[in-house]
Amino acid sequence: MSDETRDSNGTLLADGDTVTLIKDLKVKGSSSVVKGGTKVRNIRLQEASDGHNIACKIDGIGQMNLKSEFVRKA
Repeated sequence: MSDETRDSNGTLLADGDTVTLIKDLKVKGSSSVVKGGTKVRNIRLQEASDGHNIACKIDGIGQMNLKSEFVRKA
């Protein structure tokens, strides 16, 4: 990736990192919510499409894209 991806605290993120959500997030197109404090393992960084620069898989939810401003490195 050309530019650096940083979490909400400014810590540099890399592919394969484990992050923790810092707030509840609604799942688009669904009534489910991913709770703050949820750990997400093995993230993949991607070019920001609509600001979503992290691709991941969340247990019980499935494939999802996240914004780095809503996570902190675990």
